[in-house]
Amino acid sequence: MDRLRAIVLGAAAGGGYPQWNCRCPVCQLAWDKDGRVRPRTQASLAVSVDGARWVLLNASPDLRAQLAATAALQPKSGVRGSPIAAVVLTGAEIDQIAGLLHLRERQAFAIHATREALDIVAANAIFDALAPDVVERRAVTLGEPFTVAGIGVELFAAPGKVPLYLERGDAQSDESTVNAGAELSAGGRRLVFVPGAASLTPALMARLERADIVFFDGTLFTDDEMIRTGSGAKTGRRMGHMPIDGDGGSLSALAGLPGRRIYIHINNTNPILVDGSPERRRVEAAGIEVGEDGMEIEL
Repeated sequence: MDRLRAIVLGAAAGGGYPQWNCRCPVCQLAWDKDGRVRPRTQASLAVSVDGARWVLLNASPDLRAQLAATAALQPKSGVRGSPIAAVVLTGAEIDQIAGLLHLRERQAFAIHATREALDIVAANAIFDALAPDVVERRAVTLGEPFTVAGIGVELFAAPGKVPLYLERGDAQSDESTVNAGAELSAGGRRLVFVPGAASLTPALMARLERADIVFFDGTLFTDDEMIRTGSGAKTGRRMGHMPIDGDGGSLSALAGLPGRRIYIHINNTNPILVDGSPERRRVEAAGIEVGEDGMEIEL
C-alpha cells in the first residue's frame, strides 16, 4: 500500500528564522547561538508515496538550501534530472513562489495552482525563466481533486488575503482563490497543509478533523506580537494569520483534533521557537508539535 511520506523543508514564516535584519528577543537568541533555538528556513513541504517522485508544497526563497539539505530531492542519475515532479502552490506570496526561480534550468515539472495564483506569477516576466515548453502550468479549481505523482491532491479555500505586495487599501480576510490550503491523500491517509489562515471556519475545521496529520499556520503566538516587540505595525489578523493564543486563537481549536498536529510558518518573533519557553510548553501540553526543518513523517 502506498504510504504518504512528508519532509518539512522549512518551518518558518517569510524571512526565515532568524530574520536577517531582526534583533527581537527570539532572533537575538539565534544570533547568540543559544542552544534552545534552531534556525529555520521558509515554509515548504515535500511529499511522496514512492520515494522517487516528489511534490513540493510551495517553493520558498530558501529552496536552493533546502534541496542541498534534503538527499531525497537531489539528482539520482544521468547528467541532468530531479526527483521533483511538481510544485503545488497554496498562494502567490513571495515566500510561496520565489523559490520557483531556483528551478529554472530547463527541468521538466508541473506547477499546480489556482488560476488567480498562476495569473499573478504570469504577470511578472521574471518567471518566464521557467520555460513554458518545459514547465507546465496547470490551473486548479478549488474543491476539485486531481492526482500528481500518485498522490490525490485537493486545493481548498482558506480565510486569508491577497499577497502583501498586491494589497491596495484595506486588506480583506475572506475565503478566496488567492489563499488556499492543500489536502493530500494516499493509502486511505490524509495530510492537510494550511500555512496561512485568518480564522478557522466550520468548513475548515471539518476538513482538519478528518485528517491524520495537520500542518497549520503558527505565525504568531499573540495577535499583537509584532507590535509589542517593535518589529512591525500590524496585527497577525491584519496580515491574514490568526494567532495561536487568545480569544479565537488556534491553540484551543487544534487541541481537540484527533490526528497529529504541527505548527508551521512560524514567525521569527514567536516564542514557541524557544525550547522550554512558557509558550512552547503550552503548545506541547495541548499535544501540538512545533515544526522544524528536516522533520520526516510517514503516514
